[in-house]
Amino acid sequence: MDHRSRPRRRRDDRPASGRTEAPVDQAVLRRFLLGLAEGMNAADESVDRIGETMTAVARAYGRADTDFVVLPRAILVQTGTQDESRVAIRSVSASFRFDQIAALYRLIEQARRGAVEPLDGIRRLNDIGSMRPRHGWLVRTFGHAVLTTGLALLLAPTWQGAIVAFVLGAAVGLAKLVRSPTLQLVFPVFASFACALAVFLVAPYVEIGDPIRLLIAPLATFLPGGMLTTGTMELAAREMTAGASRLVFGLVQLALLSFGILAAGTLAGIGESGYVPLAPTSGLPWWVAPFGVLLFALGNHLHFSAPPSTFGWVLLVLAVAYGAQAAGAALIGATVSGFIGALAMTPVVLWIASLRNGAPSQLTFLPAFWLLVPGAAGLLGLTQAVGAGAGLEDFATALTSVMSIALGVLIGVALYRTVHRGAEEVAQFHVEVPAALTEEDEPPLWARFLPGTPRSIWHRPSHGRDGREAGGLGGRGADPGPAAAAT
Repeated sequence: MDHRSRPRRRRDDRPASGRTEAPVDQAVLRRFLLGLAEGMNAADESVDRIGETMTAVARAYGRADTDFVVLPRAILVQTGTQDESRVAIRSVSASFRFDQIAALYRLIEQARRGAVEPLDGIRRLNDIGSMRPRHGWLVRTFGHAVLTTGLALLLAPTWQGAIVAFVLGAAVGLAKLVRSPTLQLVFPVFASFACALAVFLVAPYVEIGDPIRLLIAPLATFLPGGMLTTGTMELAAREMTAGASRLVFGLVQLALLSFGILAAGTLAGIGESGYVPLAPTSGLPWWVAPFGVLLFALGNHLHFSAPPSTFGWVLLVLAVAYGAQAAGAALIGATVSGFIGALAMTPVVLWIASLRNGAPSQLTFLPAFWLLVPGAAGLLGLTQAVGAGAGLEDFATALTSVMSIALGVLIGVALYRTVHRGAEEVAQFHVEVPAALTEEDEPPLWARFLPGTPRSIWHRPSHGRDGREAGGLGGRGADPGPAAAAT
C-alpha cells in the first residue's frame, strides 16, 4: 500500500500496557473495537457487559476518550474528544457457535491487556467468523438428538417419550443445518407444528407421558429462555432499549411456537383439556435425572461444536444449576426455584471464566439457561392460555419465573464481584469543557520548588512536533490518561 494513503498516526496512541511500541492507527483501532463488540453481540452477551468490556479494551490501547452505544443489533463507537471525534457504526446479524465464542473470548482477554495489534486482531476476528464447525453434519445432528433426549428425561421422564424425543430431535437438528435467512424466520413455526402433530398422533398409542411437556424437548433450542432472561437483566441494569426489545422479541417467538402447536392440535382434533400440562410423574430410577443432565451436556457439546476442554465445566455448571433448582422446588416452590438455581450457578460460572484453563461465561451460561427452562414455562403457559382458555395465570407465573432467574443472576454477579473486587465508586456522569475554554490551574507557589510536580522549576519539559509538552503533566489542557502513564 502506498505510504501516502496511510492515515496519520499520533504519538500518544500507544497501549497502556506498553507491550506495543508502534503507535496505533485510530481507523484500524475503531474497526477492531467494532469487530469485538459485534462478536460479543453475536455471542448473545448483554449490552451492559459489552459496553463494560469494550471500555476496558479501549483504555488498554490508550483511548480513554472512546464511547460506545450498544444495541442488540447495532454498535456505535465514538473515538476522540471535542472537535476531533469520529463515529463508526456496525449492524449485527451473525450468531456464533460455542467454538467461535471460545475463540472470541480468548482474543478479548488478550485485547484487555493490549497484547494484540488491532490489525492482527481484525484478521483473527475474520478467521473466527469463517471458522468451520469442529464436527460434521452427522455428529451435530446426533448431538441435537442427544440434547433433546436428555431434556425429555427431565421434563417427561418415560423411556418411550425419550425415544420419541430422540427421533424428533434428530429431525429438527438436521433441518437446522440448512442455512437460509428466509427459512430461519419461519422454521420455528414449522418445527413446532411438525413436532406437535407427531406427538399428538403418537400419544394415544404410546406411553410417552405428558405430550405438552414432551414437546418442549425438541423445541428447546428455539426457546428464547436466555433472551428473556438477558432482557430482564438489561432492564435491571437500566438498558431500557435493549431489554425491552429482547423481551418483545422473545415473547413474539414464544407466540409463534405456540401458534404451531395450536395449529397441529386443531388438525389432530385435540380438545381444550389436551393443552393442560399433567402433573409430572415418573416410575424411573433416581439416576435417570443425573443421566438426563449428562446427556443434555453431551448434546450441547456435539451440536454447538464446543471445544473439548469446556465439556467438564459445562457439566459442572449444569449439575449445580439443576441440583439447586430441584432443592429450591422442594423447599420453596417451583415458581422461584429458578432463582435458587441461577443464584447458585452464577458464581460458579464467573469463577470458571476467571481460571486460566476455564471456559468463557457464555459457554456455560447458555446451556444452564436452557436447563432452567424459563422459556419452556412461558411456552406452556401461553399454549394453555390460548388453547384451553384458562392459562393466563399460569403464563403470568411463567413470567415471574423468568424474572426470578434474572434476579438470581444479578445477585450472583454482585456477590461475586463484591468478594473479588470490593465495592467501587464509578463516576457515570461527566461533561467535558472544550479545550479552547479550559482554564489552566496554577499550582501553588510551594509546589513549584518540588521536583516532579507540574510547572516545577526543576523540570524543563520537552516539546513534541505539535508544540505541546510531551511529559503529559503540566501543559495547557493536558490530560494524563493511560497512554501518558505508560510513557
